Amino acid sequence: MAATSQAAAPPRQETLSSIASDEAVPDTDPNTTAGLLAQRLQAWKHAVVYLEEYMGAVEKIHKAQAKEYEKVLKTISKPLREGEHFDQSLGGVAGFFENMRVNTQALINTNLETEKNIRGSAIPVIERLHKEIKHKAKELANGAEKAAKEVEKARNTTQKHIELLGQHAASFEATGGKASPAEDPYVLARGVIHRLNKQIIEENNQHNDLVAVQTNFEAFERHIVQVIQQAMETFNSFTGGQALKVQALHADMLGAAQRIPPDFEWKAFVRRCGDSLANPSQPPRTVDAVTFPNMSHPSTKPLIEGSLERKSRNKLSWGYQTGYYVVTPSKFLHEFRDDDNLRRDPVPELSIYLPDAVVGAPHGDKFSVKGKDRSAHVGAKLAGTAELAFKAHSPAEAQKWFDVIRRAAGAAAASSPSASLGSEAASPVDAAAAADKEKGEKPRPVVAVPPQETGITGGETVASPVAVAGTPTAVNGGAAAAGKEGKV
Repeated sequence: MAATSQAAAPPRQETLSSIASDEAVPDTDPNTTAGLLAQRLQAWKHAVVYLEEYMGAVEKIHKAQAKEYEKVLKTISKPLREGEHFDQSLGGVAGFFENMRVNTQALINTNLETEKNIRGSAIPVIERLHKEIKHKAKELANGAEKAAKEVEKARNTTQKHIELLGQHAASFEATGGKASPAEDPYVLARGVIHRLNKQIIEENNQHNDLVAVQTNFEAFERHIVQVIQQAMETFNSFTGGQALKVQALHADMLGAAQRIPPDFEWKAFVRRCGDSLANPSQPPRTVDAVTFPNMSHPSTKPLIEGSLERKSRNKLSWGYQTGYYVVTPSKFLHEFRDDDNLRRDPVPELSIYLPDAVVGAPHGDKFSVKGKDRSAHVGAKLAGTAELAFKAHSPAEAQKWFDVIRRAAGAAAASSPSASLGSEAASPVDAAAAADKEKGEKPRPVVAVPPQETGITGGETVASPVAVAGTPTAVNGGAAAAGKEGKV
C-alpha cells in the first residue's frame, strides 16, 4: 500500500498559477514557486556540504593516523640490543620485529594512500556536485526569480491603472463626465487592457519557465542522488579494506546510499508542495478571459467608434488620412492610430471637447468639427483652434457620426451653420439647404445670380434685391432720394 501511495500522482488542479486565472491581478505571490525551488536547492546544497565535510573529516583522520603510525614505527625502528643473541633468520624473534616494522609501514602507507585517494577522487566528485547546485541556483535567480519580479512589477502597474479607472469612473458619475482627455474613463479602460496584456505575457512566460525548471529539477535531483551514490562507492573502495568491522560499516553506508531511488525525494516533494508548483497542464492566460473592476462601466462604453478619414491640418498636404475615432460619454472626440490596445499604449493623438466645439452639418459623406485639441501632445498647444474636415465611408455613416456628435456637443453648438465644410461661415443658400434637410424636405434649386455692381441708367437707381428684402425702410428712403435727384 505504501508503494502504491508513493507512486500515485498528486492532484494539482489548484496550483498557485491556476487559482483565480480570470482575475486581472491575482492575489497569489509570483515569487512563491521560484522561492520554493530556490529553498530546495539550498537544502540540497547543504546536504552535499554535509557529505563533503564528512569525507574531509575521514581524510584528515587517515592523514593523522599515518602520522601516529609513524610514531609507532619509531619505537621499533632501531635494531635489537644485543641482537647477536637472536637468530637473524625468518621465524625467530628478530624476524618477528622485522615483520612488525614492515606491517606498521604498510599501515602508514595505507592511511596515506587512503587520504590521498579520498582527497583526489571522492571529494572532487562532491565538490563538483556542490558547484553544479550553486550554478543551478544562479540560473534560477537569473531566470525564474527574475521573471517573478517582472510579473510582480507588471501586476503593480496594472493595479495602479485599475485604481485610477475606478477613481475617474466614480468622478464621472459625480461630475457628469467633466474630465481631461487623459482621465477619460474610456481612455483609462483601454490603458488597463494594454497593461493587462503586458502583465499576462509576463505571467505566461514565467509559467512556461517554471514548468521547464520543474521538469529540469526532477532530472537534476536524479543526478544529485546518482552522484552521491557514485561518490560513496568511490569513498568505500578506499576506506573499507582496513578491517572487517570497518569494512562492514562502510559497506552498510554504501548500501544505504545505493538504496535511495533516484526520484524518491522529488516525488515526496511534489506530494508535500504540489499546490505551490506550476501546473504543466494549465492553459495560458488570455486578456479576453480576464475581468477587472469598472470594465463595463457606462463611462467606458463609446457612443460611437470606427475609422474615419481626416484631412490634414497642414495646408501643404493633400488628401485624407485614416484614423480611428471615438466619441465617449465624457463628450470627447478622440483620435487614435488604430483600435489595437496591445501593441502600443492607446493614448489619443487628438482630443476635442465637443461642448466647446462647433459641428458642421454633413455634406454627403463629409462633415466638420471646429474645436481646440486638448490632448497631451506637444503639437496640441501650438495648433490652437482648428477646423477638422472628416470623410466617412458613406453619407449615412456621416449622418450617424454627426447625430452622435451633435448630441454630445449640445443642440446650440450642433445647430450652428458657421462650421460648414471648408468655409468660416455658411452662405444663406447653404443655411436654407441645411434647414430643408433638418425638416426632411428636398433641397430647393439654387439659381446663380450675378452680383449687380452699378445702378440702371435712364431712370431711377434701383437698390440690390438683397437690400430690398432685408431693409424695406432703407430701400424706400433710397428710392425717394433718387427721385429727388432725378427731378433736379
